[in-house]
Amino acid sequence: MAYILNIETATKNCSVSVAKDGETIVCREMAEQGYSHAEKLHVFIEEVLREADLKFRDLAAIAVSQGPGSYTGLRIGVSAAKGLAFALGIPLIAVDTLAVLAAQAKVSDGIIIPMIDARRMEVYSAIFDVNLHKIREVQAEIVTENSFSELNSKIYFVGDCLEKCKTVLLKENFFFLDEIIYPSANEMSELSDVSYKKNDMVDVAYFEPYYLKDFMIATKSN
Repeated sequence: MAYILNIETATKNCSVSVAKDGETIVCREMAEQGYSHAEKLHVFIEEVLREADLKFRDLAAIAVSQGPGSYTGLRIGVSAAKGLAFALGIPLIAVDTLAVLAAQAKVSDGIIIPMIDARRMEVYSAIFDVNLHKIREVQAEIVTENSFSELNSKIYFVGDCLEKCKTVLLKENFFFLDEIIYPSANEMSELSDVSYKKNDMVDVAYFEPYYLKDFMIATKSN
């Protein structure tokens, strides 16, 4: 029996769950207020543990969404996860954010393409089969009318940027699952449990989020 605390802060959704053997017991999340991670994350952690009637000492591991996604969101989530794992002396698990997003597409055929908004027409995306096996690695790409045109099977898009993508992704085999779906700690539960059972952990001291692109700070020109 393993209790795992899951932390997802890669997008606007600040999301925390506690799971037992891969099944979510309690989940708290909020996306409506934008990037409220700094204010909400530790509150949500305390709430899920309290509602699950657990103490920090009951946890077997901490899991965190590793990216790609928001630089600030990832930093907040990973910093909290590393701090807890180090203080409690328990393992740290890193979960692919796009796999977490793909897990929300409950389909039985075709392929799944999760996408996270990355400004203008650029997205972070990967390609998975219906069993969440990764077919193509994560990429930062600009979506055009020719994107994914080489794929002939049913394609299900899921993510937080589908409204803009609908304007150019027009092929008949393209299907959009709702307009806005964010990665959630609820879907992390099964994925983190699989990693835990495989002993697939990361080094607490050296682990860094997967930003994919360098973080750029705009400065005023003189």
